[in-house]
Amino acid sequence: MKLSKNFSKKVFNDKVMKKYLPKETYLSLKKSIEFSSPLEPEIASIVASAMKNWAIENGATHYTHWFQPMTGRSAGKHDGFIDLTNGEVEINFSEKCLIKGEPDASSFPNGGLRNTFEARGYTIWDCTSPAFIKDNTLYIPTAFCSYNGEALDTKTPLLRSMEVLSTQAIKVLKFFGVSNVINVTPTVGAEQEYFLIDRKNYENRLDLKICGRTLFGANPVKGQEMDDYYCSRIKIKVADYMKKLDEELWSFGICSKTKHNEVAPSQHEMAPVFESCNVAADHNQLTMEIMRVIAKKNNLACLLHEKPFLMVNGSGKHNNWSLCTNTGINLLDVGKTKKENVRFLVFLCAVIRGVSLYSGLLRMTAASAGNDCRLGGNEAPPAIMSIFLGETITKVLSNISIEKEIFSEDFKNMLITKAKTLPNLLKDDSDRNRTSPFAFTGNKFEFRMLGSSASISMCTTVINLIVAESLEYFVKIFEEESSFENAVVKIISSTVKEHNNIIFNGNNYSKEWEEEAKKRNLCIIKDTVTAAEEYVKEKNISLFEHFNVLTSGECLARYKILLNNYCETILIEAHTMLEMLGKEILPAILEYTKELCDTLNGIEKLKLKNKTIVKDVEFLNFSIENINRNKNELIKSLEEIKNFNKKLDKAKFSRDVILKIMKKLRKSVDDVELMVPKKFLKMPSITDLLHKV
Repeated sequence: MKLSKNFSKKVFNDKVMKKYLPKETYLSLKKSIEFSSPLEPEIASIVASAMKNWAIENGATHYTHWFQPMTGRSAGKHDGFIDLTNGEVEINFSEKCLIKGEPDASSFPNGGLRNTFEARGYTIWDCTSPAFIKDNTLYIPTAFCSYNGEALDTKTPLLRSMEVLSTQAIKVLKFFGVSNVINVTPTVGAEQEYFLIDRKNYENRLDLKICGRTLFGANPVKGQEMDDYYCSRIKIKVADYMKKLDEELWSFGICSKTKHNEVAPSQHEMAPVFESCNVAADHNQLTMEIMRVIAKKNNLACLLHEKPFLMVNGSGKHNNWSLCTNTGINLLDVGKTKKENVRFLVFLCAVIRGVSLYSGLLRMTAASAGNDCRLGGNEAPPAIMSIFLGETITKVLSNISIEKEIFSEDFKNMLITKAKTLPNLLKDDSDRNRTSPFAFTGNKFEFRMLGSSASISMCTTVINLIVAESLEYFVKIFEEESSFENAVVKIISSTVKEHNNIIFNGNNYSKEWEEEAKKRNLCIIKDTVTAAEEYVKEKNISLFEHFNVLTSGECLARYKILLNNYCETILIEAHTMLEMLGKEILPAILEYTKELCDTLNGIEKLKLKNKTIVKDVEFLNFSIENINRNKNELIKSLEEIKNFNKKLDKAKFSRDVILKIMKKLRKSVDDVELMVPKKFLKMPSITDLLHKV
């Protein structure tokens, strides 16, 4: 495979646009993309014709407006290019077909924004994200809104937040004498963790097929205890999968860069190159879809749940966020001059202040029933919001706040290898801290809380927004202060003084830190039900409304959707447990108990005694009673939840009652699982799942 030839071969990218569009049309479209301005109808008509010709030449027969509703997945209805006019078949794809579509707005999660009889919704072409061909269909990235203009997707608020952030960043840059920047773009590189397991084993586990995670299962005989799986040799079957995945991703213009084994057995990771956060969000959704498809073709199953296996590490999605100008400057990169370093510190302070003031809102973007199973474990950051900066930068900020003087020292220092055969290298300004939920890692911030199955759109939207709010606040200081230097010192010193509590460079896993975090009054949110409340807090609604990213009604709708998704996820898991118990687990235990009893009866006929079998039968009998007791308690709770009308009450009951019963039920089954031979309990064990590939 020739990389340069096949990369982006399925994408209507800049190279294709130059080839298929007249020069004037191409320049007009590029201008719309760079300045986020609408296309003129006549220009859109020419683009539609060119896009249609390119798509048909590459085998496309249909087109779809591809959007991302609040389901966590992507969607789109497919229409053919052919039309029937006066009995004659003709190829048709007009400017209207490109720009606007009309899916049913009441059939997707809307949080009460739409009634069942109010079905009309619109998809609107997002020209900043390139179209592509998949499965003989032209995919057109779009935003999705209701008839009244409310956002019903994850992309619309993301696009709005990008514009807000760019506007405020450009204002701050002008105080640094930078006047040639016309756009500032938040960029993202989303590391994606996932599990690969044998397809046959996957098909034989109802919980994996329905819920994406194992609801029952005793400890595997070998997990990650030896620390021998991380970055180890990639197995042949997995390497073949990764090769095919890379090739497919590259053909869609997704620059998959890094691949390796993660900490848990059968767990892996891929990481792409940074790109505009809007395109990165689209690409991550597409990546997750392609991962599942390639896995199935290779007799594997790709698990994207945050905690598929209770006993080993779960999977996250590290959202690496940075800020770049159209002139190529990374605003979170240390500069070569004093003024560049001061600029870096100002933008750094904007992030610190934003996360400090709106830490609960940022935590909310990582909330889900699946991620509640993961956050706080040693493979994930705890449910405490803090920022890691590293000793060097922390010291620089502290010195400026104390001395009221802009620093002149160089950030960089040398890494002494102490080996003659190894060169001395330029060292990063800080070590990495994998325990921090929001860590500065050189020229970007890494938000590590996000779950592996989540869209990156909402967390990126919030980061964009809270940084924009801080930059707007800094603009006022620049305008009010008598000198540039006074303004910078005030910005840095006030940030350190008012928001130093959120900076923590130590071990976030330690018990001492949890106690310290409470003293610092930091945001500690351990579950989705509590996190969801951030959507409807007055401070957060004011932030969204101030920048016209979400209205109060849209915030309320998303609050309801988050609670509903949480509750429904738990209810589906509970019903799945009951079905597995009734059809697989209890019959297997009863059948094995009967076999032991028959064996015991045969021994007693010989006038012999076997205390071991007696004890086993007694334990199995006790276990059956215990399982049935917990099962009946779960059934009762599922009836009881029907009495609640409010989503919050249902969500709290799911968290406080149903989940706890499910945990008891799981333990009662797991305790007996290892006793039951495979010929009875045909369901693959956790050991089978983790070590078959």
